[in-house]
Amino acid sequence: MSKTTTAKDSVSSGPDGADGPRGVGGSRSFAWLLVITGAAGLLAAWVITIDKFKLLENPNFTPGCSLNPVVSCGNIMKSAQASAFGFPNPMLGLVAYGIVICVGVSLLTRARFPRWYWLTFNAGTLFGVGFCSWLQFESLYRINALCLWCCLAWVATIFMFWYVTSFNVRHGFLPAPNWLKGFFGEFTWVLPVLHVGIIGMLILTRWWDFWTS
Repeated sequence: MSKTTTAKDSVSSGPDGADGPRGVGGSRSFAWLLVITGAAGLLAAWVITIDKFKLLENPNFTPGCSLNPVVSCGNIMKSAQASAFGFPNPMLGLVAYGIVICVGVSLLTRARFPRWYWLTFNAGTLFGVGFCSWLQFESLYRINALCLWCCLAWVATIFMFWYVTSFNVRHGFLPAPNWLKGFFGEFTWVLPVLHVGIIGMLILTRWWDFWTS
């Protein structure tokens, strides 16, 4: 996937010619990755938001993804961590993932954006993956429960973060040595797969007795 992304990324000069501000667009594969991961995150945020409102109306409501003592979305939604900013976390996701979809769709129409735009977008995905990492820790070691829809949002955020970071490194928007640019050009997929794999191993070992009983 990363080879295709690299090959078809496009750059255009500003109105002043070569010395003007550059606009950089992404390949179709990169654009579709943003659309798909954004849609996955948006779906997860939407379902969690609906279930959260149902839970507020009826404290005895049991979300459909509450399958057992470990996979228990209800316990997650009732926790203080589920409203880290004073409102339900998925409401933030409704906005953030919607923006990601808009960027992906814009790239499909061959839109190009300047360096500051891509760095701002990268900062947003960095915040997203950092926030998800905190939620992962809280879910595993404080709340002691998992939410399947949250897991979908985690995976989507991880993939979009690494691919946006790869995009910025390969285009020189983020300073990096040539070997790192080369690595991102060929093996971007390794990082999100490894990242998700580590989280999977943490989940497996955290409830090993439950999974194997």
